[in-house]
Amino acid sequence: MTSISYPLAERTLDNGLRVIVSEDHAVPNVAVNLWVGVGSRHEAPGRTGFAHLFEHLMFQGSRNVASGEHFSALMDEGARLNATTWFDRTNYFETVPTGALDLALWLEADRHGYLLDAVNQENLDNQRDVVKEEKRQRYDNVPYGTALIDIYATAFPGDHPYHHPTIGSMEDLDAATVEDVHAFFRAHYGPNNTVLTLVGDVTPEDGFAAAERYFGHLPAIALTERPRLPQLAPLTAPVRLDRVGDVPNDRLYVAFRLPVDTTPEYHACQVAVDVLGGLASSRLIRRLVRRDETAVAVGGWTMGLVDGVGLGAFTIDVAEGADVEAIEEVLCEELTALAEHGPDAEEMESVVADTERSWLSALASIEERADHISHHALLTGDPGYVNAFVDHVRAVTPEDVRAATAAWLAPESRAVVRYLADPAGAGDEGEEAA
Repeated sequence: MTSISYPLAERTLDNGLRVIVSEDHAVPNVAVNLWVGVGSRHEAPGRTGFAHLFEHLMFQGSRNVASGEHFSALMDEGARLNATTWFDRTNYFETVPTGALDLALWLEADRHGYLLDAVNQENLDNQRDVVKEEKRQRYDNVPYGTALIDIYATAFPGDHPYHHPTIGSMEDLDAATVEDVHAFFRAHYGPNNTVLTLVGDVTPEDGFAAAERYFGHLPAIALTERPRLPQLAPLTAPVRLDRVGDVPNDRLYVAFRLPVDTTPEYHACQVAVDVLGGLASSRLIRRLVRRDETAVAVGGWTMGLVDGVGLGAFTIDVAEGADVEAIEEVLCEELTALAEHGPDAEEMESVVADTERSWLSALASIEERADHISHHALLTGDPGYVNAFVDHVRAVTPEDVRAATAAWLAPESRAVVRYLADPAGAGDEGEEAA
């Protein structure tokens, strides 16, 4: 049994910035990782897509940095950097040689404190167009591109903060004014709504001193936080969305509402999904791909979320000529069997071994380790979860898995999204049914 014990030192600055340092001198690099507590779930109706828009605007200059200079200055030092937006946060990250740590922190502090000095109509219009093109390239014009958007809309109620995707509505972005954008930044971008994690060739003392030097003067913001929503119950009847269009093959997505992230019930659901579809030895792969040959690929995945619900899903690529409805029935049969009898000892051992392997592989990268630390510091309040996650999975029993499957993965609780190939090559059409 492997013990995971990465060092973690933590300090909160007077302005509320939470700073975590994980010292690791294996290589002369430092991963700088910031998580801001604003994602698509924080957007108001009519203002969707703002969190993602800010991810783009943050590279367009700030008080002392020209547009694009954040990238160029760090890449000249040999850095890797980027940013992403999600339901629950926006993160900004760079991995730099140790000697460039001060530069990275200065650049981050300038845009996190003084972005609005550079946000004008020209920058807004430019990045609005960039986001629209990203939507076309990543979602609208690729096979199955809107699958996650469809899953969220089908699994979650229309008024739930996870119902709409991070890419947002182009109509909302078109309607955004510079004043709207400034107000959004002032409401969410402040040190007391941010976690800064440093992983790599830096001591806690030096890391805390550098954070204070560059971020300590930034003022806290007036942060308005609503309580997180209560746990969302499973669907009481199947919900279905069909899309017929130009896709390589029929593909079936079957999603379920799950408990919130890091709870024992969520971990049990993670194990259940792996037993059914997440491993090369999973039940659905053995039955649909290897035995029946009605599917060419099967996947199972879970998404840990914090605002009242999690998400789990199975993805099945249907073999040519196979019956999509029959495959869905097989999935329902396997869900029922797991809910009745639970997993066997060999399945439990396989899931734990695969979880440990993949988690250790992720944490071996200082970039991924920093991201996981920031994730749990911001969203669950426990950066030490990176050291404890595998132990939580090991603690799951076969009975826990059986009970979680019965409670959360029942066939009647499924949200089904089907992408069906149109032999005539007709346009994409959606049809919903409860």
